[in-house]
Amino acid sequence: MSTQVPEQVEDESSADTESQSVPQQRRMEKKREKAAERERQRQAEEAEKALSDEDTYLLKVFRYDPEIAGKQEPRFDDFHVPYHKGMTVLDALMYARDNYDSSLTFRHSCRQAICGSDALFVNGSQRLGCKTQLSDLEEPVRIEPLPHQEVVKDLVVDMEHFYDQMEAVEPYFQTNDLPDGELEEQRQSRENREKIKMSTRCIWCGACMSSCNIAAGDNKYLGPAAINKAYRFTMDEREGEDMQQHRMEILEQEHGVWRCQTQFSCTEVCPKDIPLTEHIQELKREAVKNNLKFW
Repeated sequence: MSTQVPEQVEDESSADTESQSVPQQRRMEKKREKAAERERQRQAEEAEKALSDEDTYLLKVFRYDPEIAGKQEPRFDDFHVPYHKGMTVLDALMYARDNYDSSLTFRHSCRQAICGSDALFVNGSQRLGCKTQLSDLEEPVRIEPLPHQEVVKDLVVDMEHFYDQMEAVEPYFQTNDLPDGELEEQRQSRENREKIKMSTRCIWCGACMSSCNIAAGDNKYLGPAAINKAYRFTMDEREGEDMQQHRMEILEQEHGVWRCQTQFSCTEVCPKDIPLTEHIQELKREAVKNNLKFW
């Protein structure tokens, strides 16, 4: 049985169809060009209108796209955004994306400072885009991705290393063994809940890690977010002693709590006002006590 593809013989009807399709393709190309030109004109008019409006903000936004020729070199693009009362940095970015450049890429989700996905470097400081008011910033508003992390595209950074560090402290409960067949309620006192309350507010935004000079130079350093997560479980009275001891051993390693140099940069940028540096220092004291037990 032959697998050879039979030769296609063009008849007059197919030739006529092909001859008709060429002009049709040209007309479609012209339509697309006209549509693109109209879109460019609309964007230009929007930009001109924004410039003529006194109540606008100038954004200088970091741009980088490793997959597109001509955009692989980092640069800053200018966007003039009309301002309205209560407008946030995230609102301004969304306006720029929707009206000027649909390729502008950044992360966002809840828009209520809960998800932590829109942490950015705004005017030289780590901030949440959805929480930062434009009216609190000086122009031009310079918006960059979080420092000390690999940029994926525009304002999006790779968070995998940050998540790995969070997982490294084994952030979960493991109580002392219970008798077989017996279930007990693991209660927590009001005083203990108050002690760890602030540490539970972490939203994994990565702002603290990005601000830390130690993390910038030591890629193995656990970082303030991971150590705060360890604090949340270590200081919880419901945690089992074996797990407490195991987690303290993780924290006392070379790249653990002792790498912190108490610069308070993480505490200053935390959008949830968690006293990160204080938590790290308290864990240092607990580490000393833990070692004294075995002397």
